Amino acid sequence: MTQTEIVQELARIVHEVAEVDLGDATPEASLTEDLLVDSLSVVEIYLTAEDTFGVRIPEEDLTRFRTLGDAADYIGHALAG
Repeated sequence: MTQTEIVQELARIVHEVAEVDLGDATPEASLTEDLLVDSLSVVEIYLTAEDTFGVRIPEEDLTRFRTLGDAADYIGHALAG
């Protein structure tokens, strides 16, 4: 799966969970600051991403994700590793 495909899938998840416009869910977008996603929805997004991509995202790693691109990089490395 390419980085672009991961970002697109994450954008779809954000759209479904938090009703964010797909066009706003870019790699540079911060979930909490730019997209105004609340903390409960952020957790739901990451749980859905774990199921979708088949990777485990430890809770302590969530603080490293500032943007969708950060999450996509993490997932891409997890899928490759």
